[in-house]
Amino acid sequence: MASEDLLNLDKATELFIKNLKSQGRSNNTIIAYKGDLAQLSSFLIEMRVESVDQIATANIEAFKKGLEHKKYTPKSISRKLNSVKSFFRFLEQEGVLSSDPSKTISHPKLKPSLPRILKPSEYRALRDASRHDQRATTIVELMLQSGLRIGEVANLQLSDIKQDELIIQPYESHPARKVPLNQSAKKALEAYLNVRGEAKTNHIFITKTGRALLIRNIRSTLKNYLRKSDLIDVKINDLRNTFITYQLSAGVPLDIVAKIVGHQRISTTEKYLNLVTQTENKRTIKLKEL
Repeated sequence: MASEDLLNLDKATELFIKNLKSQGRSNNTIIAYKGDLAQLSSFLIEMRVESVDQIATANIEAFKKGLEHKKYTPKSISRKLNSVKSFFRFLEQEGVLSSDPSKTISHPKLKPSLPRILKPSEYRALRDASRHDQRATTIVELMLQSGLRIGEVANLQLSDIKQDELIIQPYESHPARKVPLNQSAKKALEAYLNVRGEAKTNHIFITKTGRALLIRNIRSTLKNYLRKSDLIDVKINDLRNTFITYQLSAGVPLDIVAKIVGHQRISTTEKYLNLVTQTENKRTIKLKEL
């Protein structure tokens, strides 16, 4: 029997978030869950529902319809429903609720969308736009030439730099790995380190005040240069997608590409074969320089 305290929507949400933290879920994931559940809570309060045992399937269906009315994309609605379903599934497992009111709520149909791959003229335009900002130039090169995730760029330490490779430390659910550095990436990194300046942090990328450059700072910087390059339909992760696709096009084997970019399943890398329109008809272990 659930206590009166846990039936309170805010208290139940706190318990759920505490459980996520105990599972070692990433900060970004937890922030997303908090935001989605806060949005659900605001909607339910407007309907005068403040206790989790009062929440019916019809309430959640109405929440979903409200998101559609507000023109949220099917992908965004599906993600929010994932948060809601995880929340109620947890409450049922913990015995707070006797049944899960979200179980029969269906996800909107999603149209499969392929990653955006930059053409040579486009990534050259991005380089040109950021050429006077050595820090941004280096970040672009690392993502484009080594396939790093934005979080991995933010986490890079000075001690991770080796002669011809970077050591990528474990990140969220991703294990550690080694990533080769080609000449373009090495040159950009060396140029940045020459102007980086002193800092108390060992993070490679720092702010003007010597603090570690955060993911949101990197995202904001790159979005600015994407706009200046007139690449308004390109996402930050498309730099990584471009690296993967060009390596496969160059004939680099799937398993090697998967290992370099940190895919835990080779099937994840295989999906990029759909983006390979033309191969160089050769098999090579030498990475293509973009």
